Amino acid sequence: MPPVKKGKTKAKANPTESTQSDRNPKFPSCIRAVSPSSVAITVHAKPGSKIASVTDFSDNALGVQIDAPPKDGEANAALIDYLSSVLGVKRRQVSIGSGSKSRDKVVIVEDVTLESVFGSLDRISKCS
Repeated sequence: MPPVKKGKTKAKANPTESTQSDRNPKFPSCIRAVSPSSVAITVHAKPGSKIASVTDFSDNALGVQIDAPPKDGEANAALIDYLSSVLGVKRRQVSIGSGSKSRDKVVIVEDVTLESVFGSLDRISKCS
């Protein structure tokens, strides 16, 4: 009987490697849970639109049109207002984690679950 190759036994011995990389296979990677009970959403903002709406919900980012000009923080405030109304949370629970002067932002939503955020965003993206 030939000896078993070590490479194959290691792959079989550690099956958790593939499951760790696929933590939330049903959720797009633009939304992710952050500790303790918050969710981070990667947003690509498009300021200066006529109406606020979700344009794209993909793995890369959530595309959001904003009905405010991109000056003096008006678009950021409108983005926070719009996302808080879409997600059904209070305005103070939504903040911009990074990218306040960029179109690509990370928005933090506090005291919510990943499932509730995904459900709200999925619902609004299908209506648009």
